[in-house]
Amino acid sequence: MSVSADLMELKEDDIRKHYMPAAEMLMQLDHTPRIAQARLSLQTPEKSPDVAATRRRFRSTTPGLLTRTAAPASGVRILDRIAESDDDDPLTSPAQAAVAHALRRALSIALALGETYSDQTPLTELKRINLEGRLPTERSTEFTELLAAESLVALYTFANATSYLLSSHSTEASVEVGSVDEVLTDNAPLALHGAIWELDQKLGQFATDEPLLIATMLAFCEQLMDKVAMRASTAGRLEGFNNASYRVEEDELTLNGFTPARTAKGSKLTMTFKKPNEVVGNHIAKYQAMKLSKMLMAYDFDRKLNPFAELGGFIFTFMGDGKPGTGKTTLIQMMAGLISGYCETAGYAFRYQNLSTDNIDSYQGKSGQNAKAFINNVLDPNVIGFGTIDDIDQLAGKRGDRQSSAGQLEITAVLMESFAGANTVVRGNCTFGMFSNYPENVDDALRQRAGARFLVDGPITQDDYIDILYLLMGKNHDIPLGDHEVFAAQEIKKAVAASFDSHGRPHEEGLLRVFDKVSSDIGDLDTIAKMGAYLKGIQEADERFTGRAIKNITDAVKVRAMDFELPDEWMEEPDLFLFKPYDEKKGMIEELRQPITVDMVLQEINRYADSEFRYADKSDEVAIDAMVRDFGRQEIAKKRYLEGKG
Repeated sequence: MSVSADLMELKEDDIRKHYMPAAEMLMQLDHTPRIAQARLSLQTPEKSPDVAATRRRFRSTTPGLLTRTAAPASGVRILDRIAESDDDDPLTSPAQAAVAHALRRALSIALALGETYSDQTPLTELKRINLEGRLPTERSTEFTELLAAESLVALYTFANATSYLLSSHSTEASVEVGSVDEVLTDNAPLALHGAIWELDQKLGQFATDEPLLIATMLAFCEQLMDKVAMRASTAGRLEGFNNASYRVEEDELTLNGFTPARTAKGSKLTMTFKKPNEVVGNHIAKYQAMKLSKMLMAYDFDRKLNPFAELGGFIFTFMGDGKPGTGKTTLIQMMAGLISGYCETAGYAFRYQNLSTDNIDSYQGKSGQNAKAFINNVLDPNVIGFGTIDDIDQLAGKRGDRQSSAGQLEITAVLMESFAGANTVVRGNCTFGMFSNYPENVDDALRQRAGARFLVDGPITQDDYIDILYLLMGKNHDIPLGDHEVFAAQEIKKAVAASFDSHGRPHEEGLLRVFDKVSSDIGDLDTIAKMGAYLKGIQEADERFTGRAIKNITDAVKVRAMDFELPDEWMEEPDLFLFKPYDEKKGMIEELRQPITVDMVLQEINRYADSEFRYADKSDEVAIDAMVRDFGRQEIAKKRYLEGKG
């Protein structure tokens, strides 16, 4: 699904007029919790007279904002709470000032956007007539729903903007703040009061030093955003907010509905990149990875959309599988290196991230949070993203498998929802690669969410083995090469054409039987009706071959229609293509598109079905081998038991 949001400016004057109300909220507010349970006293702890000299007598508790001479006696005083995070240093620290300014700015943005939402809907008028006591009974439900929607907009914007503004101050410190419960929707000011009250509680519990102050702030914002977004998914009257984007120019902040905003910062990669000629064999996988690397670069940062995603043929998710040592890691290094180089030339931010077994956590819900953070970092529409999940069979649990931990199952659920869920948006700025030596151990539904299959089978021919030996031997020897032209077999177009042609007939024995039977019954598979009969035959042989499989096949066919590489010079000289307007880039791509043929469709059916049969056969063999081992152990145990008894 692809969308393009309208970009509207949130004017600076409209934000700054809320600075004073926002500062007053931070200095003091009274709030009685309705849902959450108070964990701390609202009073900031007083020092005894013996340590009076260390108290913050002369310190402004609102850094850079306002000055007051006496602290109020009661209520939520979150600025004072922030001031207690540095062992009573009488001076305001940069971190404390950053938090205070971020809170005031975020509250002001939230109030301004809530006001904008109110003006764009009937809410402003309904507020006026309700204040005058003239609200008709028949409009009371509408009024309540609009107030709830405005509250959700303000709450999410507050958490989103705070997280964005503090992102540059984050450290390695982390904290589990638990759930956020005081989410109120009576009206926007009350909702923000509840959020500040609960934030004050969390800071009092966890912000014992400055790194933990920032970590607590960010963790609270993440929890609040998740809670509000969940509530918003079932609330009404939010279509306008969901479908629009608001720009805060001074902060370079873009607010896209209930989606976290992130700074356009790339990853600092330390991996060793590989050049395409250093990937021996794996012809189709290498070719598709090279094409996909260039496809990503067609993304338009103004339109927030890639022409390939609109025209069809963009690979959002793919799975690379093969035996250990066949080159999966090398393929990742090659693709990351290509994208990184292209982005460096164009001046784009590139973000690479890997989800590894380190992200599995014993704390309930944390594994899912880690997976969601990984997804959101790569999806960030302000960067070119590449996310990898290496050894996914170990990371994501298989449902129904008693050996899968709760953390693994959480990761599976997040990946399934993110890769093909109801709210999945494919903009074309990023791609996700899942890699495994044992794809048969990956949950069937998750595996089918991989739109493309890269068989990473390593070197196959004699020429492949000579090339890889020559490559790995390096230059420090005098051994003659012999009768061989180095890397001639790796000529990509020639090798790929041969690889695709080989899929005119299936490779797996089980699928070959289906192919031969259907072909003998109805003849050559040269029409849509005949190919549909072949697909039905595959489904009868393997019930896991569902409608999603057909979608993946048709997507792969559309990729084949885009069976061209964008010219290298387009990547080397961005003005030739990358920096052109969206519609012009789209037209240039359309000119290169090829017609879909019967051979393409049949080859892609066989390629995809081959992989499913390969996974199923392996899975069955693994299960049979396990049962055989169990039966053998039972027999040995029985024999020993009888011998001991005798």
